Formats: sequence, structure tokens, C-alpha cells
Amino acid sequence: MLLCFDIGNTNIKTALFEGDRITHEWRISTDERRTGDEYFSIIRTLTRDVPVNLADIHSAAVSSVVPSLIGPFVIVSQHLIGKKPLIIGPDMYAKLPVKVPESAVHEIGTDLLCDAVEAWCRYKCACIIADFGTALSFTAVDAEGHIAGIAIAPGIGTALKSLFTNTAQLPSVPLEIPSSSLGTNTTGAIQSGILLGYKGLVEGLISRMKADLSAETGIAEDAIKTIATGGLNSMLQPITDAFDDIDKELTLHGLRRAASFAAQ
Repeated sequence: MLLCFDIGNTNIKTALFEGDRITHEWRISTDERRTGDEYFSIIRTLTRDVPVNLADIHSAAVSSVVPSLIGPFVIVSQHLIGKKPLIIGPDMYAKLPVKVPESAVHEIGTDLLCDAVEAWCRYKCACIIADFGTALSFTAVDAEGHIAGIAIAPGIGTALKSLFTNTAQLPSVPLEIPSSSLGTNTTGAIQSGILLGYKGLVEGLISRMKADLSAETGIAEDAIKTIATGGLNSMLQPITDAFDDIDKELTLHGLRRAASFAAQ
């Protein structure tokens, strides 16, 4: 079994893979103040509840967009399985089927790289992956597996949090799709601005990225597949048809796949 840690700014997703199948998955809050021993204690408790035989785990892999937590998760891996994990990073990019532009080798988020690896290996065509997390990121991959470019905007939850923490009278509201864009109270107005506004952002940016990718590579726009992932993509699901596929676990599957290429 392979133990994967996808460390994001808000949550850490931990998954156990048997082959290409996730057998167990857990989410814990990201906290840079926690030590490796503290994270180990949390994760060990979660694995005991399943239960999981740690002797069956042969290796571990880490993707992190929080650099300060890589060290603690090396400790977690060593405590759990007696081995250091594979760290997704520039030193192993040459082994991957997806190619990163030289200008982005030391800048690209490893979560976005994992998204691109899984999407391209799964569909074998040009694609755009929208990752709905703390940031809302769009990664474009051409038909040859080269990352053509990325667009990043504040995530839906981040935008909402910024709104109510930086204003005196606007409250936090539930993220529910309003029946109309014409908000008649504060809750409806914020829901309209955030959710319907992000619908426009997502659809508009995907359309623009398809056009730009087509212009640069000659790929027909209707041949470019669009995939959504991340915890908050379900917010827009009922009101947009922008995506050909939705997979909340795309990043984890990409992490597993990247680890298998790196091990070759």
C-alpha cells in the first residue's frame, strides 16, 4: 500500500492506496504550528480507527504547498512506516509524463502538477483542470503533455472570508445558490455576488484559456477537456456545465501516479 499526503493551505488530505484504488482517506486541518510528532499522533489515531496494518504500507509520498510542513511529514512517515517519503519536487520532474515550463520549475504548486499528471494520463488529450481550493487554480495542458499555463484566483471560500473579515457590516453567509441575482437582503446579495460571480469567472476564464490554448497549439477548442477537482467545486455544480468531468480526488490520484513514475 502507498500512503499519500496532499498538504494544502487549508486541509491535509491523507489517503491509502492499494494499487490505483483509495481504500481509506482522512482530512485534517492544516496548522503550521504542529510538529511532526503531533501530526503523527493524529494520523496514527485515525489509522487505528479503521484499522490499518502499518506493515502493509510499503512507501509514502508527499505533495505540499506549505513548505514548512514538509519536514514534519518526513517525521510522520518515518514514525508510521520507518521510511522517508518521496517528496514531489523539481528533482523528479524529468521522470513525469507531463512537462513543466522552465520558468515554472521552482514555482509551480505540486498540487497543480499532480492534477496535470493525472488528467493527462487519464484522458491523453489537451485539458484544463480547475482546482477549487484555498485558491482557485486553472491548469492548461496541451495534447503533448506540456503545461501550457496556469491562472490563479482567490478560492470561493477565501473570497467569502475576505469579504466578511474586511467589512464592518457584511456577515459570513452559507454558500447556497440564490434563486435570483437580484439579492433583496444581505445574505442573498452576497450569495449572488460570490456564487453567481464565480460561475461567470469560471466559465469566462475556461473559455478564454481554451481560445488561447487553441491559438498557441492549433488544438480545436472543442477537443480540450475540462475537469474540476477540489472540495468546493460542488458549490457551482448545479449551475454550470463548464466541466466534462468532476473528480474530487484528482490530486490524490495524481500524487499516486507521480510517485509511481518517480520510483521507476
